[in-house]
Amino acid sequence: PNALSLATTSSKNEPSVRIVLLKGLSKKGFVFYTNLNSPKSQDLKKNPKAAMCFHWKSLQRQVRILGNVKQVNNKEADIYFDSRSYESKIGAWASDQSSTMKKKTELLNRIEDIKKKYNKSVPRPPYWSGWSLNPLSIEFWLRKENRIHERLVYNKTTKGWEKDILYP
Repeated sequence: PNALSLATTSSKNEPSVRIVLLKGLSKKGFVFYTNLNSPKSQDLKKNPKAAMCFHWKSLQRQVRILGNVKQVNNKEADIYFDSRSYESKIGAWASDQSSTMKKKTELLNRIEDIKKKYNKSVPRPPYWSGWSLNPLSIEFWLRKENRIHERLVYNKTTKGWEKDILYP
């Protein structure tokens, strides 16, 4: 499972949360991809901090991550974009993500136009890339009987990672 909730804050200090897909994990951080004109990207450009939450109800576990965010480099974004299906690549070009659409035919017509332009090889749009969240804090939650859950938090310090046990 790679779905996670991503929380950002707008320039008006309004919180916003949505589901995104984790597409990479390295020493640099947790990576997801999106349209750079989307509300989430606009939030991250103004305030490069975010929180992630993975919740697995069936496993009775949750992982929360807080950290600083920065855009991935073009090479990394190109590699991931190239791994996507043809239809997903076309969708990245055709969708004006989160903008108001009068009729669905607008999108469908754009899709057809983009397909005519890129019938085989589809380059990455200049407004599409990824973000990497470098964690400052990671909390692990495990459900237990009577709401006496187990919670461990790791905080990054200048000396490395420090572990604390939290009350449920």
